[in-house]
Amino acid sequence: MPMLYTYLIWSVLLVLLWSVVFVFTRNKKKMLTMSLGTAPLGLTEPLFYPEYWSPPTLFGLGENYGFDVESILFSFAVGGLASTLYELGSTTKAKSIPSDYKLGRMHRFHALALSSPVLVFAFLELTTSLNSIYTASMGLLAGAISTVICRVDLLDGAIKGAAIFSLFYFVFFSAMNWSHPNFVDLYWNNEAISGFRVFGVPVEELLFAATLGALWSNFYEHRYWQSRV
Repeated sequence: MPMLYTYLIWSVLLVLLWSVVFVFTRNKKKMLTMSLGTAPLGLTEPLFYPEYWSPPTLFGLGENYGFDVESILFSFAVGGLASTLYELGSTTKAKSIPSDYKLGRMHRFHALALSSPVLVFAFLELTTSLNSIYTASMGLLAGAISTVICRVDLLDGAIKGAAIFSLFYFVFFSAMNWSHPNFVDLYWNNEAISGFRVFGVPVEELLFAATLGALWSNFYEHRYWQSRV
């Protein structure tokens, strides 16, 4: 299959999968909120294009400007899926945390903990020469750790979120590889990353999926002071 529209096709497919999950999830508000909040992160694509990869994009937007439609669709979809997949089939419900709990010693740095992914990412981008896929993953990991430090009750969700979204993303990426052989060889900047692959999937993609799943699975609960009961 021609690769000119590979990124677009699979981003649209990811949105369709998002739609299926949205029908079945019990927490539609969380899923939609996280997707809408994640979609603008697609505008950070110039940090990754072409440093990390350089796939063909619709109207050549990525090639000419660094910004593209596909990245916004992709970010929208993974934002909701990473935050919600691990909850499918669960009978737990969201419950607001009592106001007095918010006054606890561990929550004095609530805003800093929520901001930690961006702060760590920006710091590493400015002070190191690491590829942006690594600095982004480290920022996500820092956010996940900060969340669990503040809210140890969210540890279980972080572990499940990381594992389940990683598995989902691995299967999804493998399907793309099967339909478009050599896509990774052609459009990933393989000289700038480790070169390690898990059954054809760059290990950096799985690192991104695991750290995103660990953070995004609980970010909503952390941000809006909710627990799962």
